Amino acid sequence: MQAPSSEDLRFHPSRSSPARLNHTSPLSSHRQSFTESLRGHPPSPRATRQPSFSQAQLQELLNNPPTAGTADPTFSGRDWQTIGVGELCDPADLRWVEFDSGVEDATNLLINSRAHVLLVRHHKDERAAHATYDYRDLTQYLLFATGQLHPDEEHFPIFTSLAKKAQAGHPIPLRDAKSLGNKEPFMTLPATANLTHAIEVFGGGVHRIIIVEEGTDNVVGILSQLRLVKFLWENGRNFPIIDSLYSSSIRELGIGSQQTISINGDKALKEALKLMNNEGLTSLPVVDNQFNVIGNISNVDVKLLTKSSSAPLLDNTCIHFISVILSTRGMNDGKDSFPVFHINPHSTLAHTVAKLVATRAHRMWVTESPSPSLASTSMPQLSQPSVSHPPSHLSSLPQSSPPFIPLSNSPSVSASAMPGANMGGRLAGVVSLTDILNLFARASGLHPTDPDERRRQRRRSSSSSMMRGSLDSARSSSLDVSTASIKR
Repeated sequence: MQAPSSEDLRFHPSRSSPARLNHTSPLSSHRQSFTESLRGHPPSPRATRQPSFSQAQLQELLNNPPTAGTADPTFSGRDWQTIGVGELCDPADLRWVEFDSGVEDATNLLINSRAHVLLVRHHKDERAAHATYDYRDLTQYLLFATGQLHPDEEHFPIFTSLAKKAQAGHPIPLRDAKSLGNKEPFMTLPATANLTHAIEVFGGGVHRIIIVEEGTDNVVGILSQLRLVKFLWENGRNFPIIDSLYSSSIRELGIGSQQTISINGDKALKEALKLMNNEGLTSLPVVDNQFNVIGNISNVDVKLLTKSSSAPLLDNTCIHFISVILSTRGMNDGKDSFPVFHINPHSTLAHTVAKLVATRAHRMWVTESPSPSLASTSMPQLSQPSVSHPPSHLSSLPQSSPPFIPLSNSPSVSASAMPGANMGGRLAGVVSLTDILNLFARASGLHPTDPDERRRQRRRSSSSSMMRGSLDSARSSSLDVSTASIKR
């Protein structure tokens, strides 16, 4: 239903005024009109009421927002460095699949359970995990299933075997899907290890740690970067060293990176997924031609692509997919949604962490004042990029039968039509959970590994996997067609 406009909500007096009485009847008393009853009365106190917050107080509230939850009294008075990692984990959060489980069943469990990762084991009675299955794995499998990935010579036999199974309509077990490439390091810590070990690992760029019983491989929980940041945020007053950092700005702390990878909103969604897969990214900012951030695509969003009816989205634009993401959130949450994945260089660490915790995001894009064109012009619809084809000796490779049926593309959406479009700004950098935990570790006298080196290793791992040929060509295509794809 269309919301009423301000004109609809405005009070309109009747066009025909009531007849004026020229004399007063003794049998009737004059009834004072509503307008006359207000005439001569003093103005409402609301007209002179001072704001509840001054501008300075409002800015202070934005810079230092209240924590999202109540501090846990269990940790009151304790040094966070002595807290065991097992104390932050809940075995009820664990979701299991087996190596012989079909990819479709594993994907359904991942989506329906609202888990961010599944633990993979050999058989149902086992409590030890040997691998994980998450949305990065799902992204890679979707690219394979739609014929977007091609192998190098080393992985040609594996890819051929999977393609034949798909063509024959046989279910592909998770074991085979995992052979497409390993994306996330598999790290474990005993439950008795303290948080200093975890924060050093996280500060080096690892996104999650599997927590096991002391002296065994039995899993008791999963500790993620986000869970640790949320814990330190909600219990910050108990940890003075960390709490003292929250009032400083991102620029003052010198955290984050100015080297960002982005994609232009008029590029095809499949190019964004290949770029994320090739660069080892979990999310990607979508920008217009002036580098204004107009949205965000993450690996979790690929859950909207698992039905055959969503096939056209792969060939449609990134900005159109953002409109689908926002409308889906609106239907699920019962309210409108708009991008909030950005901060500015003057945002405090408290403001940044509060946004990360509230949105459950892994990173915030740092933006500066937006270009005027963001609000006044729509994004030009450029022709689709020409993607180089793999070497000729791969042309005879049996392609997997895509589970999607090609349909006509839906209309594209312009940047100016996006909800919250005017709230963004020009992309200037990125601050991630890794950057924040690395800061916490260094402030506490620890020595985490360089997160940039971990990022380079992740990208090398992604680029050296079986789909290197087609992904490199896709990446170079995005560089040639749109200078907004890579911003250094």
